[in-house]
Amino acid sequence: MSSDIRVKICGLTDSAAVAAAVGAGAAYLGFVFFPKSPRHLEIEAARTLAAEVPPGIAKVALTVDADDSTLAAMLDRVPIDMLQLHGHESPARVAEIRARFGLPVIKAVGVADAGDLPGLAEYARVADQLLVDAKPPRDAVLPGGNGLSFDWRLIANRRWPVPWMLAGGLTPENVAEAIRLTGARQVDVSSGVESAPGVKDAALIARFVAAARGEETQ
Repeated sequence: MSSDIRVKICGLTDSAAVAAAVGAGAAYLGFVFFPKSPRHLEIEAARTLAAEVPPGIAKVALTVDADDSTLAAMLDRVPIDMLQLHGHESPARVAEIRARFGLPVIKAVGVADAGDLPGLAEYARVADQLLVDAKPPRDAVLPGGNGLSFDWRLIANRRWPVPWMLAGGLTPENVAEAIRLTGARQVDVSSGVESAPGVKDAALIARFVAAARGEETQ
């Protein structure tokens, strides 16, 4: 592992969490726009937090099956750099959003077994990046952020035509192993650096980024 591993801290809800993620060296900060999530932000709150992110760190908006009017209302107020589509958006819908709003799109794809892998190749043709996540349980309220992982060996050393991030159940304790098994160069975490749902822990954020990069924490 090396310092070129890029980390996304997702589901930030307050200034302290933004500062912790920035201070730890995160490359992406994720803001959730999904009312069912404990990490959901109203537009004005997200606007305030986005203004606190220094240049050079990508501000990512996570949405779930949002329609054009919802996306437009959010993007009109919040300075977002990338859209993360975390619902059941079809490849055609991904391409449509990318063309309409002119922003890079990350498409989350849930993986539970080998039968889910062809979907990654399909979305790689229309998205700018892939987020390879654990498929949520059938009864789950949230499409992500459930603290679940999948068998990382399923994607060991696989490559797609676009950059990709590994997500799903990552923690400061297991992220190094996940990177070793999959060859991921980017990782995404939300619940794995929280002290309670939606409450980020600065110490866990620092430990996660350091572990992902193979560095020792102080």
